Amino acid sequence: MTIHQEALIDATPLDVYAYLTDGETFAAATGKAARLEARAGSAFSLFDGRVEGRQIELVAGERVVQAWRFGDAHPDAWDSGVYSIVRFTLTAEGDRTRFVVDHDAIPPEWHEHLETGYPIFYQEPMARYFAERSAGTTSLATSSSWRGSSPSGHR
Repeated sequence: MTIHQEALIDATPLDVYAYLTDGETFAAATGKAARLEARAGSAFSLFDGRVEGRQIELVAGERVVQAWRFGDAHPDAWDSGVYSIVRFTLTAEGDRTRFVVDHDAIPPEWHEHLETGYPIFYQEPMARYFAERSAGTTSLATSSSWRGSSPSGHR
């Protein structure tokens, strides 16, 4: 099963790429421990170990591809060896970034959970992070918008 969602983020593609590849930044935005670096092949752990995987392909300011799974710290960890593939594509739109999530090979029983979770666990913390950064240190705008299907109404 596949998820496709898009958001406009008030930051440059390089800033969004740094957010997605730097553990300290990701942890600061989400409030959950993260071990993450901008090195293809490196292991990562997000959300206090609930999500884990490997960085597959990294193109600064353009794309992050990860082998992704619910890890041992998740109450319903995926079976050993079960991974999905998530691709974050970043495209400049003026001074904003079109943030596209394409998540493939999701176990069917997890599709709805993940689809409704992206706005909550990725887009909203990212929008807050860049809005706070904008208010304190930069001239970035402070709004974002989200598009994607979601059975629970999160958009």
